[in-house]
Amino acid sequence: MELGIELVPKEQKQIISRLMQFYLYDFTRYLDIQVDREGNFPAYPGLEAYWSSGNNKFAYLFTADGNIAGFALVDRLLRDPEGQFYMTEFFVMQKYRRSGVGTWAAHRLFDMFPGDWKVSQIRANTPARNFWHRVIGAYTNNEFKERFNSRQGNPSQYFSTVNAARVKK
Repeated sequence: MELGIELVPKEQKQIISRLMQFYLYDFTRYLDIQVDREGNFPAYPGLEAYWSSGNNKFAYLFTADGNIAGFALVDRLLRDPEGQFYMTEFFVMQKYRRSGVGTWAAHRLFDMFPGDWKVSQIRANTPARNFWHRVIGAYTNNEFKERFNSRQGNPSQYFSTVNAARVKK
């Protein structure tokens, strides 16, 4: 399978908007999200900022054999004690799950943004937490910390890709 990752230009931002519908559908297992009378989930808050906020927000599209396989939204955190980069959203289409696409895409993003990272999940989303433990663990040789948000109880993993890059070479 030939895999690709590309930054989504503003002229193609509707691709992420459309994929966000599938992403939000997946979250109906964990959150009380409803479609409107026309069958659409609500617009993702702040999505437009990924094309209008300068160099702090990045929207990437993943492909497998030239077909859309998923997306990621990555934020550069400015003066944040929790890290320099945040995996804001990460989605792999059902068809491509457990095929290596997600792991490959996450590792590529970690390589592209060297520094301190934070990745979070919704507490009830055990499959996502397990995925990130495997992916981050493989990338960092299990050199990551996990903390839980004191209000919502959501887990977050913290790690450095700079140290991991040294370990991998």
